[in-house]
Amino acid sequence: MSWTSMDIDDHLLALAQRQLGARTKQETINRALALAAAISAEDRARTLSWLQENSDSSLDFDVLEERERSGA
Repeated sequence: MSWTSMDIDDHLLALAQRQLGARTKQETINRALALAAAISAEDRARTLSWLQENSDSSLDFDVLEERERSGA
């Protein structure tokens, strides 16, 4: 492990912490790094392609927008 001092967006950190179910800042960052390291560029491209092809039938953007506004 290494010690790193940096400025981090508190709002994004809190959101990531909730999404990842982490208890501490360190745990949040380590979980996010593990997720990012595990997802290959090919996986991201495949997922993006699927989303583009299926978004109309799979995603209700009005519901997503309302959830975002409510903080859910």
